[in-house]
Amino acid sequence: MGTSAERGEEARRRLTRAAVELIPERGWAAVSTRVLAERAGVTPSVVHYHFPSLGALLVDAVVTAMRGLLAEATAALASVRTPGELLEAMLAALEPYDGRDPMSVLFMEAYLAANRDARLREAIGEVVAGFRDELAAWLDTRKVPAPTETAAVLAAAIDGVLLHRALNPGLTRAAVAPVLRRLVDRA
Repeated sequence: MGTSAERGEEARRRLTRAAVELIPERGWAAVSTRVLAERAGVTPSVVHYHFPSLGALLVDAVVTAMRGLLAEATAALASVRTPGELLEAMLAALEPYDGRDPMSVLFMEAYLAANRDARLREAIGEVVAGFRDELAAWLDTRKVPAPTETAAVLAAAIDGVLLHRALNPGLTRAAVAPVLRRLVDRA
């Protein structure tokens, strides 16, 4: 069965995985310790053994999911050479997300909850700022004007496209690319 530390790490992984599943299914506020523990296959006391609170577990789960997704996007920076290729790679990475899929809903729920939870707002802010900084550095090396501001607007636009896709499925790569390309094309 493994060492105590290995069993503890497995319990933490199951809890965070369960949180990532439950938040989109039920909504941030409807995830309870009991429901989360049941989904993870542990007792409710295990939640508080591994995390200081249910809120801390939810923050950890969401931030881990966001870091994973943004790490993929950051890795794509190494494989593209031009701002146009960057935009195409970013939009291609969005294809699996229609705004109603679990990952999109997870992000939306987390952004909404962050308005009421300073700890969550700060954690998400750090993740997003890290991505924007990487993107700005990449844009700067390609001599894109105002790289920091361009990175901020591009990241916000990508978030907005995901949010709006749930309402407007017409926001496809083909529809969005020409508009966003103007952000990264040299003046």
